[in-house]
Amino acid sequence: MPKYAVVILKEGQVHRHSMVSRNRILKMVQEDRPDYIAVDNIFELASDKDDLIRFLDRLPDSTKLIQVTGGLHQQPLLKLAQEHGISMNQFNPGDEAEACARLAAMSVGFEVSLFENVTRIKVSRARSLGRGGWSQNRYRRKVHGAVKEKSRLIEQILRKFSKDTGVTFTAKSIEGFGGYVRTDFIVNSSREKIPVHPSINADVQVNIRSVEREKIKYIPLIPSKRKYTIVGIDPGTTVGIAILSLSGDLLFSNSFRGMSHDQVVKLISDHGKPVIVATDVYPTPAAVEKIRRSFKAVLGSPGTELRAEEKIAMARPFGYSNDHERDSLAAAINTYRNYKNIFSRVEKKAPRFADLELIKYHVINGASIEEAIEKVTAVPVSTRSETTYVPGENINADEQTKRLQELVRQKNGQIHELKEYMQELKESNSEKDRSITEMKGRISKLKKAESLELRKQKEIRIRDTEISRLNTELKKSQQALQDSRHHIRKLKQIRKKEIKGEGLPVKVVTTFTKEAIQQTMDMYGIKKGDILLLEDSSGGAAGTAAILVEAGIRAVIIKDDISHAANDAFFQGNVAVLKNVVVHRFDDFATVGPNVLGQALSAWEEDAKKKRREQEHQHLASMLDEYRSERRRGLA
Repeated sequence: MPKYAVVILKEGQVHRHSMVSRNRILKMVQEDRPDYIAVDNIFELASDKDDLIRFLDRLPDSTKLIQVTGGLHQQPLLKLAQEHGISMNQFNPGDEAEACARLAAMSVGFEVSLFENVTRIKVSRARSLGRGGWSQNRYRRKVHGAVKEKSRLIEQILRKFSKDTGVTFTAKSIEGFGGYVRTDFIVNSSREKIPVHPSINADVQVNIRSVEREKIKYIPLIPSKRKYTIVGIDPGTTVGIAILSLSGDLLFSNSFRGMSHDQVVKLISDHGKPVIVATDVYPTPAAVEKIRRSFKAVLGSPGTELRAEEKIAMARPFGYSNDHERDSLAAAINTYRNYKNIFSRVEKKAPRFADLELIKYHVINGASIEEAIEKVTAVPVSTRSETTYVPGENINADEQTKRLQELVRQKNGQIHELKEYMQELKESNSEKDRSITEMKGRISKLKKAESLELRKQKEIRIRDTEISRLNTELKKSQQALQDSRHHIRKLKQIRKKEIKGEGLPVKVVTTFTKEAIQQTMDMYGIKKGDILLLEDSSGGAAGTAAILVEAGIRAVIIKDDISHAANDAFFQGNVAVLKNVVVHRFDDFATVGPNVLGQALSAWEEDAKKKRREQEHQHLASMLDEYRSERRRGLA
């Protein structure tokens, strides 16, 4: 088993350990719960990816594994240490371990991620049910019921968690006898954030695991610089989002139904840092203003509501799927066009080495072009140089002339620059006028074509909806007709047997419950003189039997014993309870032979007579005993 040199940096102190096993390292991590475990090569801790997953599974949720030498492309540890002013002996494992720890403390390196930001929660039986015996069904129902109850409890917790955080989840259950065999939850969040914990008891176990990545992912401790963006928002039940770079390139465009504010903010953050949040309407909607404040961005407002024709013209070159995407695109594009000339001037004036995006960022936030360039490059940009004459100073005439000439030259340069800018504006204005004239002609044609297409699509949707509704009704009617025909065929078969004297009809009740009796009444009716077959006669109280007694049935046929209360209720109502009678089943119907039924009824009548005589005898004996008792008390 390999041994390791371990260095712990804690509160400015260095603690060194040598010849430490991997199990001992894991115990130390569980005790101290450090922020980082830093190594120069992760495969010194594990032989392969599976072994590394097992190692990471045993770490606390707050502890990250860091490879300080880089991700896929690594650098020598000695070179990294020298670059960051750390002295070390590359032949001393303790020095190497300390260098790794100090580099990680400086945020040098990459976090090793083997798990997606997705968690799987599995609720299942805690043990195998086995073959079982007489009570197997009851035990199975108990276990599956417990799994179902635990699944519903976890689902309630996840719904509240989703409502509070905006995190989504899915659930899939496999039904079993009396409940659930298993439920799998997939939650789009890291394991440590989810308010559900692993557990196990006699019947149910809850396992929680992060979803593994296909490949190892290396995440830099210092993230790369985020791009500045212009974001167009169309708020509502369906949110449209369009994101442009400061160069006018489309980075993202889509629409989402039922998206929360936090989800919108996260999606926008994933594509860069918004410097302008724009809308296509005026005044600005509250939802857009809330998103703008979340990023402390500048508001992009058209000052008046954009017309539909303008939005279509702006968004068409980029493509869109619905009105929400079109409106968000139009908001972003319109704002970019308002800043386009300023951005062009920035690109012309900025030095070649300067960060253009950062200069544009400062300009958007209110700085002049010169001030923005100076902030970014730290090189002063002279906008003008004025020389004033102060009386009393002895200035050489030639020197004063040179200064005045330089001032005139600078002024002429400024005038030339302004003329060029004015010419650019004129050319841009002329180009816009030509574009507007061309667009007006195209819009006029498109209006007619689009209006016709909209009416056509609306009519098609109405007809499709009506066709779908009629098809549904037709299927229901066809199914009902088929069921009725099947029902009639069975009734005819039974009627033939009844006419021929081969059998008497028997109506089937699946279970001895009020609901099953009512279902049979609704479908076939239960009337006076009917014979019923109770498929499952277990359970059933006196009240349930009373329903059949009141209906005036002649007899009930049972396969198993019924409760004493139900049997007494039938006896008092003079309803024969017949057992072990041969019945012929036909789906929902049954028949019994007249002779078989007659013999069974005769036998029951004989038993009933005996039972009634016994009851009368017991009643008389009771009365006689009571009379004797009263006589004895009187004589005394």
